[in-house]
Amino acid sequence: MLTVYGIPNCNTVQKVRAWLDLHKISYEFHDYKKKGITEEKLNEWFRVFPWDKLVNKAGTTWKALTDEQKQSITDEKSAAKLMIANTSVIKRPVVEDASGKAVTLGFSEKEYQDKFL
Repeated sequence: MLTVYGIPNCNTVQKVRAWLDLHKISYEFHDYKKKGITEEKLNEWFRVFPWDKLVNKAGTTWKALTDEQKQSITDEKSAAKLMIANTSVIKRPVVEDASGKAVTLGFSEKEYQDKFL
């Protein structure tokens, strides 16, 4: 079973969940707002995706940070600290396969067809 990490009101997360439901693909939803995220989990994801891809710099949460806060995010350690404190800054969704390995970030219908169908 897949695990979808995100927040329920995110448009991209809603698209992914609808796509998975349409294709009858089982998944568990991990809501960052309710369950948070661990440093260990982020470190696992950093082995698959660069830290600067996991930080959603296009989102309102990032844009609301001060320039000083933005400039302090320079590596995995500082990015993880920010993401744990403010999960809304994590690019969404991250999807893990049944083994717990992160396999997709964001949503591309073609990528999902290639990976999951």
